Amino acid sequence: MDATQLRALQKPLKDKYRDDPATARVPARAVAVLDGDTIGASVDGAAGTVRAGLHPATGGDGSEACSADILCEAVAACAGVTLRSVATAMGVQLRDARVVVEGTWDARGTLGVDRAVPVGLTDVTITFDFDSDADEATEAKLVSLAERYCVIAQTLHTPPTVTVRRG
Repeated sequence: MDATQLRALQKPLKDKYRDDPATARVPARAVAVLDGDTIGASVDGAAGTVRAGLHPATGGDGSEACSADILCEAVAACAGVTLRSVATAMGVQLRDARVVVEGTWDARGTLGVDRAVPVGLTDVTITFDFDSDADEATEAKLVSLAERYCVIAQTLHTPPTVTVRRG
């Protein structure tokens, strides 16, 4: 897909959202089903079912997905798609492109070993690694725009209100 095709694809959507902003609100949903007596859950998604369980740092055997890794995967996927979209719109050809997302969490928090230790990822680094014929300024702009328009990265930058309830 080139920039002209991408703009043609997105133009009717952008026009619709300008005319009726309410139509731009897109719901997202995931459901975890707890599996029997095991400490794990299955989540069905577009790419299939993911079975999540305890990380080895909290007693798991490493055979199931860790939720922190799943979050990093979501950031990497979103940032990668966004990088490609922005590059396409800018007419920048990417070669050997990848997005690496790394995070750190402290198991003492989630295990309740030390209440002063936060629960969850405390550091996330997104590295855009690619080769192109663009100059350094264009590549910097590409990375800046990819970060700006990445839904998941921006969600981490500006966390939403999280409501917890019982159904």
